[in-house]
Amino acid sequence: MPLKTIDDFSIKQLHILDENGKVDPDLEPDLSEDDLKKLFQAMTLSRMADARMLNLQRQGRLGTIPVNKGQEAAFCAPILALKETDWFVGSYRELGARLMRGETLENSLLLFNGWEEGSVNENNDRTLPISIVLASQLPHAVGLAYASRYKEEKDTVVLAMFGDGATSEGDFHEALNFAAVLNAPVIFLCQNNQYAISTPLKIQTKSRTIAQKAIAYGIPGIQVDGNDALSVYQAVKEAVDRARADEGPTLIEAVTFRMLMHTTADDPTRYRSDDEVTAWEAKDPLVRFKAYLMKKGIWDEDLQKQLEKDCKAQIDAAVQAFESREPFAPDVPFDHVFGTKEDVIEAQRARFLARLGKEKEHGQN
Repeated sequence: MPLKTIDDFSIKQLHILDENGKVDPDLEPDLSEDDLKKLFQAMTLSRMADARMLNLQRQGRLGTIPVNKGQEAAFCAPILALKETDWFVGSYRELGARLMRGETLENSLLLFNGWEEGSVNENNDRTLPISIVLASQLPHAVGLAYASRYKEEKDTVVLAMFGDGATSEGDFHEALNFAAVLNAPVIFLCQNNQYAISTPLKIQTKSRTIAQKAIAYGIPGIQVDGNDALSVYQAVKEAVDRARADEGPTLIEAVTFRMLMHTTADDPTRYRSDDEVTAWEAKDPLVRFKAYLMKKGIWDEDLQKQLEKDCKAQIDAAVQAFESREPFAPDVPFDHVFGTKEDVIEAQRARFLARLGKEKEHGQN
């Protein structure tokens, strides 16, 4: 029998706002002035909070943190497409998204200084805590999406965010297959920031795009300019609309760049060049979005100064509240190993406290 083509596939790439803030009027999404300002304010707060947290870490006042600079458009813009009824399932590099979902900045400060209380978002119970283990949150996202339909929650979708490194994990592929087969209302948003810590994308995959991995699972896939907030929003909005209409999952690849280190325990100069960083600095998502707002006549330098003043005050208040907390008891980690007290854990607690007491007697820290 002769060879025949079973199907043809292609992946589209979306660009709406260029690096100078010039918009394609045919593709510009229908967002209100209030929403545009809200998005820029969130991106700015995320950038400023990120910088403050980095300073705190370098001063020994905060533990190891992941930094977010350069990826604000990729994780803030999608939140505008969500409702309160929707779930947000993220990893660890989406500070602005979490702030937009109602988490306080104090939460992040607590969490990265060892307080598990920082995982509790009292303002939004449909935002999951951060996930450190790559791709481990993705099967959970599919489960939430499937459960929402099982419970007949017709107005609920799930947005899952992850990095390019997560696509090298089995959980990523299992989640996509699971979601596709079940037609689950979940949007997979990959922030492709070019490096999985120090491993460049070209070593992770032979695929030209991450978006094309959707083809293998029979779901839509698209690549967008991850530093263009309008492109990211539009792609997520269309995927959300499909999911709400019971048309299943979507994979979105937002191509962006991590401007600083992977975490504060990392030295990016060991694996990437200054020229590469400089090239991406010209694509800064905040710079182009600010230019876009100014060209629309809804932003100016006076508003910028006031925004930065307001953000600084909000950040200062969060830091003060965080550093005003009483230190937690040294044996707190033993409290919640299980839901009930267990003899073996209590025995370990007793040994730990006894050893701690002896160290104090001998003047040890």
